[in-house]
Amino acid sequence: MFGGQIGLSVSQKKTETRLLNAERPTPVKAYGADLPQTEQFTYLGSIIRKDGGAEKDIKSRLNKARNVMRTMNNIWKSTQYSTHTKLKLYRSCVMSTLMYGSECWRMTKSDAAKLSSFHTTCLRKILRIFWPRKIPNNDLLQRCNMEEMETLITQRRWRWTGHVLRMENDSIPKVALRWTPEGKRKRGRPKQTWRRTVEGESKDLNHSWATLGRLARDRQKWRSFVAALHATRRERH
Repeated sequence: MFGGQIGLSVSQKKTETRLLNAERPTPVKAYGADLPQTEQFTYLGSIIRKDGGAEKDIKSRLNKARNVMRTMNNIWKSTQYSTHTKLKLYRSCVMSTLMYGSECWRMTKSDAAKLSSFHTTCLRKILRIFWPRKIPNNDLLQRCNMEEMETLITQRRWRWTGHVLRMENDSIPKVALRWTPEGKRKRGRPKQTWRRTVEGESKDLNHSWATLGRLARDRQKWRSFVAALHATRRERH
């Protein structure tokens, strides 16, 4: 193995492999032995699956955010902290845990609904709005000066896209962004991918990849573009 040439070694007991979308998995060997293959693995805190889906990662993030929310129960119940302070803590502790890696999620409608439900449930708890009291989600978000969860994730996705578009043309993320696999895809409706999501949103504003690339070079213009995209999304809904 190449690593051995520079003094590195691979632990057979600790190393697993994952081939993405391979119809005929080829064994990966280390020192003559096959390394075990896994359906998913955790990398830098995010769960990577062979099909590229984010369902498991989103479920993991929701569980971790619930735990953070639970450990801060005394703060949410306290009368010593203002609502403004509680919301700042919610953003910095709970939302940062929940949204880690969300810029790369391939979300389904079901995923978006679960994230939105968690978000509004937390805000109701902070504002101490419990049954039988009711408040529409739009009014709740307005009182908290918050965007809906799907909009917040869209914002992160487009911020990340801007970073990628500003990279050198031969950088791996930029090459991967525009890469189209060879061959024919399987029959049936194509899966919603991260790139199809971005392309669909940019199409609503009549922007091509070339236009997006020019916009991304100017950070201020890119911020304005992102804001306009969010405004368009709110108008659609």
